[in-house]
Amino acid sequence: MSPGVRRAGAGQGAAAAVQLLVTLSFLPSVVEAQVTGVLDDCLCDIDSIDNFNTFKIFPKIKKLQERDYFRYYKVNLKRPCPFWAEDGHCSIKDCHVEPCPESKIPVGIKAGNSNKVFAITNNDALASLSFVELCTYYSKVANNTKELEDCEQASKLGAINSTLSNQSKEAFIDWARYDDSQDHFCELDDERSPAAQYVDLLLNPERYTGYKGSSAWRVWNSIYEENCFKPRSVYRPLNPLAPSRGEDDGESFYTWLEGLCLEKRVFYKLISGLHASINLHLCANYLLEETWGKPSWGPNMKEFKRRFDPVETKGEGPRRLKNLYFLYLIELRALSKVAPYFERSIVDLYTGNVQEDADTKTLLLNIFQDTKSFPMHFDEKSMFAGDKKGAKSLKEEFRLHFKNISRIMDCVGCDKCRLWGKLQTQGLGTALKILFSEKEIQKLPENSPSKGFQLTRQEIVALLNAFGRLSTSIRELQNFKVLLQHSRCHCI
Repeated sequence: MSPGVRRAGAGQGAAAAVQLLVTLSFLPSVVEAQVTGVLDDCLCDIDSIDNFNTFKIFPKIKKLQERDYFRYYKVNLKRPCPFWAEDGHCSIKDCHVEPCPESKIPVGIKAGNSNKVFAITNNDALASLSFVELCTYYSKVANNTKELEDCEQASKLGAINSTLSNQSKEAFIDWARYDDSQDHFCELDDERSPAAQYVDLLLNPERYTGYKGSSAWRVWNSIYEENCFKPRSVYRPLNPLAPSRGEDDGESFYTWLEGLCLEKRVFYKLISGLHASINLHLCANYLLEETWGKPSWGPNMKEFKRRFDPVETKGEGPRRLKNLYFLYLIELRALSKVAPYFERSIVDLYTGNVQEDADTKTLLLNIFQDTKSFPMHFDEKSMFAGDKKGAKSLKEEFRLHFKNISRIMDCVGCDKCRLWGKLQTQGLGTALKILFSEKEIQKLPENSPSKGFQLTRQEIVALLNAFGRLSTSIRELQNFKVLLQHSRCHCI
């Protein structure tokens, strides 16, 4: 090779290297630049959410999730998939969920084995207490283990006193009817099922398990393609099952999406935001290496870029992250709206440890105060606000679509992914139930049982842990931005 050719080749190589450095240094600023500004369909900006979450919410919600009341979640991971024949459960060890022995569960939580307890005394005022309310009552009057054991035994038997008054019987019927009403957005596990087990969420953290491939894809494809109010002729971006679309980079999908009514746009953003949040958890808690049987977990930059970088995702990544912020706003709004339910003296977060229960409720109420102080809440009244008949029909369609998604979670092949998928969809379903039960919440009596609006312990645990996951996702996104900035500095 002649010297001239070598010089030309060297010059081209140097130019390519410079171009690579420029590209690498530019990518982080693109991510940051595109995940900013005011969110669509609300009047809130991302920077305000970042600051609010970092300084007010994240430290407190993290502490709340460590409390006994919120760390133990009862779930049935053995329910069969209702939609297709299962491929078999994942055999990867990190997919495994370690159930918690009942001997380690606080007595007050075990006593709540039944979602609700009806009329275990002749007192009509107690006849319609939820279990949360009932055990608050007993915690104030029961000073010995025998009475607590009686409460637990009664709840397990679902005891109904044969001497109930007609008023109490009517309350029972009303309550049963409420359980089957149109306010539930999720299919709840039957906690009395022998297959339902307590799981310590702190010992089974959400992270990358290696579960992927056709089984995982079928779950998300079913959620998006069959439940997001989308005709089959409109393909979402980066759908590998979609036929070739030539130069279409997904803009036709978003043109179609913007043409939908607010409610259907919101539905898609909630699902996309949930998907983005889950992906962030996997990227932030990735198995980096394993030596001598000791795994090392941490952030995986390559995986983060694969899922969210605007270049690698053809602009889709920043949209997904904006939908995460939108979902955060929805659940934040739900917490601010449900505060009156928990502020009543008749409601305790009961585990049997009087001091810890009091501290837990104080912390929860403190979080609620913070949520109410946020100045740019999503306005849920803008939804289902048109013609009453049409709005009611649309709300029911919205509810059934989401309920269907909660059932799809039983088709996830990885137990750990199924656990956190069920918890987070149930948490979001509970948030939606709250947002559209405003009148019932406003009518809650201060010192007597509420017949209209109720939350089971399962819903409460899912609601706060699901919001905790979103808060963590936004915090982890900030960490990835810092890592991207460091990588840019090292490249220059």
